[in-house]
Order: sequence, then structure tokens, then C-alpha cells
Amino acid sequence: MSERFIPVLDARVRRVAVPEPGQIRPALGHLTDRLQRPLRDLRISVTDRCNFRCTYCMPKEVFNREHRFLQHSDLLSFEEITRLARVFVAHGVEKIRVTGGEPLLRKDLTRLIRMLAELTTPDGGSVDLALTTNASLLRRHAASLAQAGLKRITVSLDALDDVVFRRMNDVDFPVAAVLDGIEAAADAGLPVKINMVVQRGVNEHQILPMARWFKQRGHLLRMIEFMDVGTTNGWRLDQVVPASEIVAAINAEMPLAPVDPNYPGEVARRWRYRDGHGEIGVVASVTQAFCRSCTRARLSIEGRLFLCLFASQGYDLRALLRGGADDEQVATALGRIWSARTDRYSELRGQNVADGAARVEMSYIGG
Repeated sequence: MSERFIPVLDARVRRVAVPEPGQIRPALGHLTDRLQRPLRDLRISVTDRCNFRCTYCMPKEVFNREHRFLQHSDLLSFEEITRLARVFVAHGVEKIRVTGGEPLLRKDLTRLIRMLAELTTPDGGSVDLALTTNASLLRRHAASLAQAGLKRITVSLDALDDVVFRRMNDVDFPVAAVLDGIEAAADAGLPVKINMVVQRGVNEHQILPMARWFKQRGHLLRMIEFMDVGTTNGWRLDQVVPASEIVAAINAEMPLAPVDPNYPGEVARRWRYRDGHGEIGVVASVTQAFCRSCTRARLSIEGRLFLCLFASQGYDLRALLRGGADDEQVATALGRIWSARTDRYSELRGQNVADGAARVEMSYIGG
């Protein structure tokens, strides 16, 4: 079969082979990779910019005035994002999460949310559409996001102590403004989940205050082990607070019981409070790798498809769109890419096969 190839733009991009029109066999419907993992979740990054400089994601020493962010013309347009998302949904994606950077910095984001909210699954159902944000701009946008069709909000918040939080976001942003954004989202009818990245020596003493606060207010708190995403955050294994330690600390004051996953491939292990008032989740990517059930694909701001949060290379889907490929060609390329997937970085962490290449940064690919 004759094929043409999209040129490689840099070391992070893999060529995408596109069959000639007469040789297309679109693999629509549910896909599985080589480890029999289905494609169910798509994370779409809409900007590489953020107004925070959290040390575990966009450390100020790297992402400073000399850092070259992408130009607007490099970014996928809302129409291109929606077109790709439609192809992913046809392949079995049921959940779409809009990320960044800080996605609310993308101009007119509500219009994209409205476009994505109109997508339907092959059986006519709606897509579970969510957004992750630092909540700094959430008070301003919460109502319009809900009206546009957003289903859920996840807020990144690593401490309730204002001094600790200002130090972690490294731009002196007050925690009160984040809590105000969370309140605005709840008032708009959006379910809110809180993500807390826990680092030893930085904010592990905030585990119990965070658990108490959000238990009282009925929001789901999800605590995340500090991960070695990218190459600029100075990750060290001794800074990881294991999930078992997090659960034990909370259980000692507020007894917990394990809960079954909501769905196959859920990354957070769930624990309910025995008094019946809420639950927590713990993401243990370092100490309890869950690669074998990972169903996520990630689309970067300029249209590169990454098959793992810890990937070093992505597939250039933007070149397909702007090179004239039709939807069947894009669908066929996506089917081939996912069907060849073998990524399982967290299971291989520390082995030579998992080391060496510079991994993509979280601020570029989304969490």
C-alpha cells in the first residue's frame, strides 16, 4: 500500500502515515491497543500559558520571560479541535477534559465548550465534558461555562494555608480567590472536584486541613502523588508521599472504607468516609502504577497526539488536518496509532527502557 508521510517537525513529533484514498479502511467504533486497553478518554490542551508558576509544573526558573510560548497561529483552532474530537468520539471516547496550561486564559473558551458539548456518541448519548483549572478566573466564567454545556470542573489546589499556597503557585496568588472560584462554580450548578499534588517537605501537612475543609463542603478531594512529569520540576523519589501514607493520615482522624471504582480504568482509588459524609480519591501513579488500565489519550495545543502522560514524542495530527486529509483518513490514522500503543511508563519507572528521553512537560500536554 502506498503511503505519504507528514514531515517530522522536531524530536517530539512522530510521522503519521496516511493511506491513499482508495486504501482507506476507517476503524470506527471502539479501539483497543496492544495491551487490550480501550480508548475512552481524551484530554485536550488549549494553551501552554498559565498565570501560575507552580514549582512542580511550570517552575519560574524555566518558564520565565525568555521562554518561547507558542504563537496563536500554531494552536489548533476551535473548529480543528472539534473536528478531531468528533473523530475520537467515533472511536469510542466518552469523556473529554479541557486542560492547559490554564485553559481559561484561552480567549473565548466558552465557544469551544459549546461546540464540544454538542458532540454525541455513536449511540446518541452525550459526551462527559469537563475542565481542569486553577480557578483564578473561575468566578468570572463559571456561569457561562455551565450554560455552554460543561458538565464538571476540577480545580487544582495544593494547600489551604495561604502562605504555603502563595509559595507553591509562586506568583503570590491568594488561596481565598481560588476558594471563591470554587464557590462560583458550585453556585452555577457545576460539580467540583479538587486536585491536590502532595510533596514531602512542601505541603504534606495540608492533607488533613484539606480533607476536613472539603468534607464539610461536600466537594470531592483527590490527592495525587508528586510525579516525574516532564524534566523541569526537579522531581525526586524522596519527595513522593505514598498514597498509603495519605490514606492512613486521614483514616486516623476520619475513618475511611474502600469503594469500588466508578468505571473501568478510573485512575483514582476511592475511599468513603465511614460516617457517610463524602469520599476522597488518591492517585498513586508512582507507588501503585495503573498503566494496565489506562484509557487516556492527550491532544496538545498544536495538535500532537500523546499516548502517555510521560511520553517523549507525539503524533502530528495538525499536519493531517492542514494538509488536506479528510475525516476518514484522520480516523484511519488514529486507529493505527492507538492500535499500536504499548506505553506503560509508570510500570517501567527506573528501568533503562523508561529513562533517557526528555519527556513532554505537563504545562504543554495537560495533566
